[in-house]
Amino acid sequence: DPKAKANSFLDALPGNSAITKTGWVTLGTSLSAYAISNELYVMNEETVILASFFVMIGYLGTVVKGPYKEWADSTIEKYKSILNASRAEHTNAVKDRISTVSEIKDVVSVTKSLFEISRDTAMTEHEVYKLKQKMAVKDEIKSILDGWVRVETQAREAEQAELVKTVVANVTKQLEDPKFQKEVMANSVAEIEGMLCFI
Repeated sequence: DPKAKANSFLDALPGNSAITKTGWVTLGTSLSAYAISNELYVMNEETVILASFFVMIGYLGTVVKGPYKEWADSTIEKYKSILNASRAEHTNAVKDRISTVSEIKDVVSVTKSLFEISRDTAMTEHEVYKLKQKMAVKDEIKSILDGWVRVETQAREAEQAELVKTVVANVTKQLEDPKFQKEVMANSVAEIEGMLCFI
C-alpha cells in the first residue's frame, strides 16, 4: 500500500509533526543538491553503494523487527504462563496440604510434631519444585545459547576455510606466473653465487 509506505517513511524521520518531518527531508535534499551543484561533494560509486547499504540495512531492520518482537513476546508469555500456572497449582496444593494437616494439629502433641514435619516436608517439596522449574528454564536457555554458539562456530570455520582456499589459490596463481618464476630463479641463483663466493 503506497500510503502505508509513505506513512512508515515519515514515521522514521525525526520530528513530532508532518511539517517538521518534511522540513528535514527538504533540508537534506537542498543541502545535497547544493553540495553536488557546487562540486563540494562528487557522487561516485562508493556513495551509491553506501546509500544502498544503509537502505538495505534499514529495510531489513523494519522487516525483521516485527516478527522477531512477536516471536520473543510469545515465547516469553508462553514460559511465563507455564511458570505461573505451575506455581499457582503447586501453591494451592501446598495450601491444601497445610490446611488439611492443620485441622488435626490440636489432637495431641504427637499430631503437632507430625504437623511440623509434614509442613517442613511440604515447604521443602515446594522449594525443590521451584528449583526444578528454575533449572528447567536455565537448561532451555543454555540449549538455545549452545545452538547459537554452534552456529557461530560453524560460520567462523566456513569463513576460515574460504580464506585458506583464497590464499592457496592466490599463491598457486602467483607461482604459475612465468615472471614470478624467473624472479625466484634469479634470486636463488644470486643466493647460490653469494654462498659460493664465501667458500
